[in-house]
Amino acid sequence: MKKWYIDRVMTTAVISDIHGNLEALTAALEEIDRLGIRRTVCLGDVVGYGADPAACIDRLRERGIPAVMGNHDKAAAGLLDTSDFSTAARAGIAWTASRLTPEHTDYLASLPLFFSEPEAMYVHSSPDRPEEFRYLLRWEDAEKSFGAFPQELCFVGHTHRPVIFGGEGVERALRPGGRYIVNAGSVGQPRDGDPRSCICLFDTERREVRHVRLRYDAETARRKILDAGLPPKLGDRLLVGL
Repeated sequence: MKKWYIDRVMTTAVISDIHGNLEALTAALEEIDRLGIRRTVCLGDVVGYGADPAACIDRLRERGIPAVMGNHDKAAAGLLDTSDFSTAARAGIAWTASRLTPEHTDYLASLPLFFSEPEAMYVHSSPDRPEEFRYLLRWEDAEKSFGAFPQELCFVGHTHRPVIFGGEGVERALRPGGRYIVNAGSVGQPRDGDPRSCICLFDTERREVRHVRLRYDAETARRKILDAGLPPKLGDRLLVGL
């Protein structure tokens, strides 16, 4: 098995779908600090579902972490109709919006839909039509997006499921000369059957990607959701990762 070497200067930590889960975000940032990684980017959905939306926004802003806009961020800022959201998601957005200050709302509203760098594109949902928040659940979904970014890599979130899509299917690692769409997984609400928080490490020098799973105090995050009067499903799912 290949040993993973972390270049603290050249590695970027990619986080996504925090969803107001302060306990998970705290664990993720502590691990990033422990590894000595100097740069972090966020792929959106900072809020929604969880009980600490304002604190999660504050944590990103305090650390100067650049972020893109997720659909829950846009909805909480009053810029997206939630009629297509599930009942629980709509309840989460309504509750979240009521707990944000104008400064928090302005922050969410100011986030870009994507940003590009020489090494990679960063977007919440998909590089093609990012404003539609399309789900890339299967390779067939991702295949349509490869022509939408000029770089070799595009990092996405939105599905809460870590995966690497290559030009011909799902891959376990990056290969020289290939082009990839990498889902960073979810910090605050994983949905791949593993309840542990997920962060993605991207070594721009070696062109390597690694998903890291972290245990956190999910029971406390769940209890906060229940105490806030949010739908119990939003808390219960944290314990099973679905």
